[in-house]
Amino acid sequence: MNILHQVIDIVLHLDIHLATLAIEYGVWMYGILFLVIFCETGLVVTPFLPGDSLLFAAGSLCAITELSVFVVVPLLIVAAVLGDSTNYWVGRGFGLKLFQNKDSRIFKRKYVDQTELFYKKHGSKTVILARFMPIIRTFAPFVAGIGSMDYRKFLSFSVIGSVLWIGSFSFGGYFFGNIPFFKKNFTLVIVAIMIVSLLPGIIQYFKHRRGKV
Repeated sequence: MNILHQVIDIVLHLDIHLATLAIEYGVWMYGILFLVIFCETGLVVTPFLPGDSLLFAAGSLCAITELSVFVVVPLLIVAAVLGDSTNYWVGRGFGLKLFQNKDSRIFKRKYVDQTELFYKKHGSKTVILARFMPIIRTFAPFVAGIGSMDYRKFLSFSVIGSVLWIGSFSFGGYFFGNIPFFKKNFTLVIVAIMIVSLLPGIIQYFKHRRGKV
């Protein structure tokens, strides 16, 4: 339970923890942010990593430290695209084998099913839309690989989605994260971002469940 409490504390107080890391590691903070975004989008086992809230917090951090938002944004776009591509090729090469165990706590088939359902409804633009949806954005490139989606087509959508996702949240944090109201209620802002990000997936899930009844 202590680990769970620590994770929750980190997510809800990202501004404080990132500021501490920035002071301690300086320019290495760019590498830390790159690694988190790459892992969240590139590794099927890490859909739980903070994405939207991290980008917003990182943007607000750039406004008050020596970190440059004009370095962070392009760097994280590259991290997101590379993560997508890694996930795509893992899905294409090993995807179905990883989900053969129905009792697996990590490789849960339901996540793939939810993403496949999203693909059926929204088509190729899912690669873009999924960027703004936690968990689904981790599995969208994986499912695209399983389905042998043309890589050049996938990559073009991935680049567009990455630019929109990284740019909107990072610059949003940069311009609004340190306004007194947002700074004072940063935890509520993070929670709101998480809820809004999860809402489309929740709505889609219940629509799917209702359709089965």
